[in-house]
Amino acid sequence: MVKGVLIDWGGVLTTSLHEAIAEWLDADGIDGEHYRELMSELVRRAYEQGAVTGENPIHALERGEIDVATFERDLAARLITLHGVPLVAEGLIDRMFAGFRPVQPMYEMLRVARAAGLATCLVSNSWGHTYSRDGWEHYFDQIVISGEVGMRKPEPRIFHHALGLVGLRPHECVFIDDIEANIVAARALGIVGLHHRDTDTTITALEALCDLPLR
Repeated sequence: MVKGVLIDWGGVLTTSLHEAIAEWLDADGIDGEHYRELMSELVRRAYEQGAVTGENPIHALERGEIDVATFERDLAARLITLHGVPLVAEGLIDRMFAGFRPVQPMYEMLRVARAAGLATCLVSNSWGHTYSRDGWEHYFDQIVISGEVGMRKPEPRIFHHALGLVGLRPHECVFIDDIEANIVAARALGIVGLHHRDTDTTITALEALCDLPLR
């Protein structure tokens, strides 16, 4: 029986990363094709199965090993704008993720699950941007932000850390994420993994696992 829900933030409790990035590229006048070429290899290496060691600026940022300003300056210097003016580095990450908007049915699902007695824990890889935490006390028993704990998904230790906080064993928890590599890592530890693709499918699957109505 599932007793706890571990859940990602960006792209699960918010609208998709693809939408947010597209909005940012347009707002800052960035060459989208160049951006995708630049980021694709770094992101692939950061999230591919087993990518837990080695030098990677995304790894370092998510673990809080480098400061946001350093990452922003490096990324801004490598991006190309359509109008030829250098990109403003300060606040780049906040602008990048400004398009994230909360998906209310997912939050309501967490509220109902928690009221029914399930433990809930946010497990999010942070790029240093500021989370809007208003009302989080209604949805989460525990919060695990990668940059605050020095661990990142898909590292096994971040899952063990979250399990310890909620006081549950792996098979008693379900983990919801939109990145497949993170789901694979959680399943390898015995956690039930739900690969999030859309709100209705995820809630329906969780209802079946918990044998509870969550809407």
